[in-house]
Amino acid sequence: MVNRLISMSIIAFIGASSTVFFLVALAIWMLTVCFDRRLVALHMFTSFWAVLYLWVVPAWQVTVSGRDRVRRGATYMVVSNHQSQLDILVAFKLFFPFKWVSKAAVFKLPFIGWNMVLNRYIKIKRGRKDSIAQMMKACEKTLAAGSSVFFFPEGTRSSTGIVKPFKHGAFTLAQKMKVPILPIVINGTKNALPKKSLNFHGRHVIHIQVLEEIPLARFANLPVDEVAEMVRGVISAHVEEHRQN
Repeated sequence: MVNRLISMSIIAFIGASSTVFFLVALAIWMLTVCFDRRLVALHMFTSFWAVLYLWVVPAWQVTVSGRDRVRRGATYMVVSNHQSQLDILVAFKLFFPFKWVSKAAVFKLPFIGWNMVLNRYIKIKRGRKDSIAQMMKACEKTLAAGSSVFFFPEGTRSSTGIVKPFKHGAFTLAQKMKVPILPIVINGTKNALPKKSLNFHGRHVIHIQVLEEIPLARFANLPVDEVAEMVRGVISAHVEEHRQN
């Protein structure tokens, strides 16, 4: 019961505060959109907004390593394992600019979804070939403009923590647009906020790690399925559930 009350309090705080934060985001967008073509200022504010929700839950001890591996001004295809809805907040703690690829339904959420629209994050409707094609075109345009794109190539969260096979879209884009791949590893979110649960689950240590980028020369001429499996292997080697097996 206590954990349920804590969870309801967190959700209520997110709902109440998102109204105010969206108005600030809208003001930033209006002031910067004409000269900040990649909307970096808005994304960095969005990162602060997201990370605030981690700070208000001291039971979630979130640490970051490898942030210095992100080259300033570089354009990446960013890929990560996916264990929980919490992964999105945790990834924002990296505080570097990128565009999310996310389910279209999320963009309809009041305030938080509207802010995603302002940021020009990229939507996709799962299972719809026309939506996938539109998403790929949007990603190409985004990468060509110099913005990194962040994918969860598993396509959905892993309830066990074991990294699922990677879909090919992110790696097809990396080859076509000639950008390096930046692997990200997230550990600890699966138990902090399990799949299909919004309850509070007590104290957890969460870690997000930036691995060494994979340069284009390493995968440019490989079949895309080999690229996907190679990157999955790189990430899996640092995922706790794989180390335990």
